[in-house]
Amino acid sequence: MRNLQETHLNRARASLRQALSWYGYLRKSGRLSSNPELAGLVKPELEVLNSTLKKLDSNIIRIAAFGLVSRGKSAVLNALLGEKILQTGPLNGVTQWPRSVRWQPGGQVLVELIDTPGLDEIEGESRADMAREVVHQADLILFVVSGDITRTEYQALLELRQSQKPLILVFNKIDLYPDRDKSAIYENLQQLGAGHSQAKPLLPDEIVMVAAEPAPMEVRVEWTDGRVSYEWETPLPQVDELKQTILNILNREGRSLLALNALIQARSAEAAIAQKTIDLGEQQAEDIIWQFTKYKALAVGLNPIAFLDILGGTVADLALIRALARLYGLPMTSYEAGKILKTILFSSGGLLLSELGSSLLLGLGKSTAAITSGDNPTNITAFAGSAIAQAGIAGYGAYTVGKAAQVYLEKGCTWGQLGASSVIQEILSQVDQNTILYRLRQELGIKY
Repeated sequence: MRNLQETHLNRARASLRQALSWYGYLRKSGRLSSNPELAGLVKPELEVLNSTLKKLDSNIIRIAAFGLVSRGKSAVLNALLGEKILQTGPLNGVTQWPRSVRWQPGGQVLVELIDTPGLDEIEGESRADMAREVVHQADLILFVVSGDITRTEYQALLELRQSQKPLILVFNKIDLYPDRDKSAIYENLQQLGAGHSQAKPLLPDEIVMVAAEPAPMEVRVEWTDGRVSYEWETPLPQVDELKQTILNILNREGRSLLALNALIQARSAEAAIAQKTIDLGEQQAEDIIWQFTKYKALAVGLNPIAFLDILGGTVADLALIRALARLYGLPMTSYEAGKILKTILFSSGGLLLSELGSSLLLGLGKSTAAITSGDNPTNITAFAGSAIAQAGIAGYGAYTVGKAAQVYLEKGCTWGQLGASSVIQEILSQVDQNTILYRLRQELGIKY
């Protein structure tokens, strides 16, 4: 299992280095220096890629605690730490901004615990933005509740599950409930915590009961002289099960979690770079596509040899794809352009292939007309008609290939041998059923 985790970590590193090398090409080619607007637009995403790679190399796993106010998020983290570092109190909203502390459970794994404000506090929109940023950075989420889930909590839980991060539901303040009520709430949380009615109930690793800051208890004290008094004592926190659950997850799949989160961040960053680059060069791309459309139409229409029509048209399409790639600052060989063209042809539902067939038939008719034009001048008219029809088909095909290539270059940046999406799919396909990542595969794997 450890070897597999190391493989996942190394694959994620290789994917990020490849992405950075691609965008390093933008600098070397002078595309960023010659286009300050683009350089400014993609700078945040390049910083994300660099910081994500550094996080991978540091092997620090981030665990963020979320929940509504007064659910005991800070108390849960303090209990895990074994000391009261994060502020807690009886008032709502004690935690006003995210705060992180280092934790080294078992003396081996280095963890960063992140405390967050309540999800239902004042200034909701800014809090939501803050929460989204923390979720983006987290490798594992603790969602803290203190009883039956409210409607607000359920909605927050659904939103967190959409973040594509593993989640542990922490049932806090169990010392306040009788055993029967506690068991009933636990069973209800098992089902609701899964996120939707069709999902399987939570596994033991996904829901844990704790008493992070137990309420003081009145204790009867009998003295040797026969006196009886009553004192208040605060029981020790009950978080050993949560601590052991986290340790089990980290030892079993911690590095895979780290790799997966890094790849998800990289995929978002690369997609944003591609989108910004394409938006900025939209008019230039349109001009290039129309230019190649005209060239291809003229070349195919005027050429009298049928098979050279097909060959010339294919060369024009490959040149178009490479021209678009250069526009977007993506290094591409003729082989890679050929793979894209093949994908476009076969993913068009046979439309472009049928257009090629029609073009070939017209080309053969045009060739015959050209050969016999000396004997019969009326064949010149037939040649012209076939040439015009074939030029129209060739132009349509070039424009379709160009627009499809735009989409491919935008979306395809995260695929390929070491693309972020490809490695994510690879990791999810290898996880064991006993891992917390397996639910992520079940819920989200179809998207990859």
